[in-house]
Amino acid sequence: MTNIANWQQQAAQHLVEQNYIQAANLYEQAIATEPDVKSHYWHLGLILLLQGKEEEAQMTWFFALAEGEPEQVDLWTAELIGVLQAEATRQEKQANYSVAWAIRQHIREISPTNVNNLLHLVELAIKQERLTDEDFSAYGIIELLKLGKPISFDINLLLHVIQSIPEQDFSHPLALELVEASLAYVQEPINLLAILLPKSIKIAYSQKCPQIAARILELYLRLDAENIEVLRHLACFYQDARDHTKGIDTAKLCNSKSQTLPEKICTTHVVLRGLMSAGGHWQEAYEVMLQQEKLVLLLLKEQLIPQNEIVAQRLFNCAYFFPYLRGDLKNYRYIQNQLAQLCQLSVQLYAKEQVERYRQRSGKNSKKPLKIGYLSHCFKSHSVGWLARWIFQYHDREQFKIYSYFIGYSKLNDPLQEWYLNQADQAYKAGIDGLEIAEKIYTDAIDILIDLDSITLDTTCEVMALKPAPVQVTWLGWDASGIPAIDYFIADPYVVPDSAQDYYSEKLWRLPQTYIAVDGFEVGVPTLRRDQLDIPSNAIVYLSSQNGYKHHPDTIRWQMQILKAVSNSYFLIKGKAEEESIKNFFNQIAEEEGVSCDRLRFLPTVVSESVHRANLSIADVVLDTYPYNGATTTLETLWMGIPIVTRVGEQFAARNSYTMMMNVGVTEGIAWTDEEYIEWGIRLGKNSLLRQQISWRLRQSRQTSPLWNGKQFTRDMEQAYEQMWHKYLESNNSYLPSYFFNSDSVSEE
Repeated sequence: MTNIANWQQQAAQHLVEQNYIQAANLYEQAIATEPDVKSHYWHLGLILLLQGKEEEAQMTWFFALAEGEPEQVDLWTAELIGVLQAEATRQEKQANYSVAWAIRQHIREISPTNVNNLLHLVELAIKQERLTDEDFSAYGIIELLKLGKPISFDINLLLHVIQSIPEQDFSHPLALELVEASLAYVQEPINLLAILLPKSIKIAYSQKCPQIAARILELYLRLDAENIEVLRHLACFYQDARDHTKGIDTAKLCNSKSQTLPEKICTTHVVLRGLMSAGGHWQEAYEVMLQQEKLVLLLLKEQLIPQNEIVAQRLFNCAYFFPYLRGDLKNYRYIQNQLAQLCQLSVQLYAKEQVERYRQRSGKNSKKPLKIGYLSHCFKSHSVGWLARWIFQYHDREQFKIYSYFIGYSKLNDPLQEWYLNQADQAYKAGIDGLEIAEKIYTDAIDILIDLDSITLDTTCEVMALKPAPVQVTWLGWDASGIPAIDYFIADPYVVPDSAQDYYSEKLWRLPQTYIAVDGFEVGVPTLRRDQLDIPSNAIVYLSSQNGYKHHPDTIRWQMQILKAVSNSYFLIKGKAEEESIKNFFNQIAEEEGVSCDRLRFLPTVVSESVHRANLSIADVVLDTYPYNGATTTLETLWMGIPIVTRVGEQFAARNSYTMMMNVGVTEGIAWTDEEYIEWGIRLGKNSLLRQQISWRLRQSRQTSPLWNGKQFTRDMEQAYEQMWHKYLESNNSYLPSYFFNSDSVSEE
C-alpha cells in the first residue's frame, strides 16, 4: 500500500469493472494501513452496498462516524454523501437507474432534507416509471420548498425534474403543487415558461385535459401576469374546458395587450373563438368578425409579412370563423387566399434553406408504387378520423405505398388511433414542429401529400407551405386553405358551384360523384326516449345536433317558424356550447317568433359516437344549419334513414349536405332559398307518408349509393392521384407510361 495513487486507481478500475471483491480487498487493506482515513470507510461501504450487502455497508459507515465529535461527524457525513453522490451520478450516466436510485435512497436516510438528492430520486423514479404519489409525498420535497428561503438546492435541477414529469402525471395534484412550490425560487421566469408552455399545450390538446393545462398557466401568471403568449393559450384552454366566461374574458385581456397588427389579428381570433364556442353570442361575434376582417384587409393592403414564426403560423387560420357567420364565397375566398399567400411568404423566409432544398429535388421517374402521404392531427376519434377510414382500408397496396404523419401524436386509449397506426406502411408519430415534420416528409420522398386539416391546424398549414412533396392536395377536413404551395383541392360535382374555380387559388379536382364516401357507421344502443324528455309519442320531433359555432340566428328563426306551423312538434338541440348561453339564445328567438320555450329540449352530449348515432333515431326530421351545414352529422343522419332539411349556399360549407343528399338520390328537403327551407320543414313535419318514403329510400340507398361505397370512392381517389402525378411528370418532361391515359372519369377544373 506504499503507492497510494496506484492502489486507489486499481480500486477505482475494479469498481468500474464491477470486480467488487477485489475492490473491497484493497479498501480493507487501506483501512488496516490507515485506520484514521475516513474516506476508506466510505468507499468500502459503497462497494458493500453495490454487492447488495446493505447492513454491512451501514455498519461500516456507522463505525467510522461513531468515533468523532459532532463537528467532525458533520464533516465526515458530508464526505460520505459526496462519495455516494459521485457514484450515483456515474451509475445514472450509464443508465443504471435502479442502482443510482438505491444509492440515493441511502443518501436520503443519511440526510433526509437534502433537496437535491430528493429531486434526483424523483427523476430516477420517473425514468423507471415507478414514481407513486405515496413515494413523492414521503419525500417531503414540497414541504421543504414551502419552508421558504434560504434553502440550499439547485434550481436548474428542480426545473429539470418538472420537465421530466410525464404530461399524464399532471393529473395528480402533487405535480401542480411542485410547480407552485417552485415559484418562489425562480429568478428567470422565461426558463420556467420554456418548460410549462409546451407541456401545457400537449396536456390540453394531445392529452385532452385543458383544465389541467389552464391550472399550470394560472400558476405561471403569478410570475409574469401580463405575458401575452400565456394569456392567449390560457384563453384557449378555458374555452376548450368549457369555462366560457373565463375563456372570453382572458381572450379580451390578451387582445387588449397586443401591440402589432399581426398580433392583434391573432388575439382577435381567440376572442372570436371564445364567443363562437360558447354559442349564443352571435351579435357580438359578428361585430368582432367585422373588426377582424378590417384588420386582415389592412394587413393585406400594407403587405406586412410577419417576421415572427409563431405569429405567421397563427395567421393562416385567422379567418376560420368567417364562413360560420356569413355566407360570402367571393369575399371569404379572397381574404383566405391572400392571407395564406402572405403567411407562406413568411414561412418561406424563415425556412429559406429548407424550402430551397425542396425546390431542388431531383426529378422523379414514373415507376410505381406511388408514395402517398397523409398529414393530419385527426387520425383518432374525430369526425375526420371516422370518415377517412375507408380510403386507408381499400387502398391498392401494390400501386400505392401509404405513409401517415400524425401531428401532435400522443399515446391515447383510442382504438381508432391504434387502427390508423396499423393501416399505414409507415406511420410517423410527430409532434407539432412543422419544420421537422416537413423534413421527414421530404426525406421519405413522398410523391403526393394529402392534407386532411386545411386551416383547422396551423402546424399543417406550415408544413404545406414548405412544399415538402412535389404534388400537394387538400381533402376532407375543411374548405381549401388557399396556400399557394397546394396544387389541388378535392371536390365533386355539387360541393362547390360551377363558377367556384374563379375564387380558388388551388385547382379544383372534381371526383365523378362524391368527395367523401363511407361504408357505414357503427350504431350502438339508444339512450334517449321521448317519455324521458316529456314528449308525447305522437309528437313530431325535429333535431339539430351541431356545435354552437353553427347556430346562426337567421336559421334559428326559420326553425322556429317551422315549429310554429307544425302543431304538436318539439325541437331537440344538441351540441357543444355553454348550456345557459345557448338556451337563452334559442329561447329569446323562440319568444320573438311566438313559440313556447316548452317545446325546446336541450340535450347533453354523449361520449360514445355509436350511442350518439343511435340517439338520432328519436327524430322525425333533422334541421340542418346555415350558412355552415353539417358534414359528418349529415352523413350520420342519412345513414340512420332520417329526412333532413338543408339550405344550399355558394360556399363549400353551405353545400356539404346538398352533395350528400344528391348522392343518395333524395332531393326532398333541399332548399335554395330561406322560404324553401321553411316550406320543406313544415311539409316534412306534416306529411308522415313522405317521411316514410324518404326513410325507405335512404335505407335502400345503402346498397346503391356512391356515398356508401368506400371501395369505389377509393378507386376514384387513386385514379385522381395517378392523373395528378401524370400532370406533374408531364410538366417535368418525364416519361409517361400508358396507364395514365385510360380514364376520363375524374376531372380537373
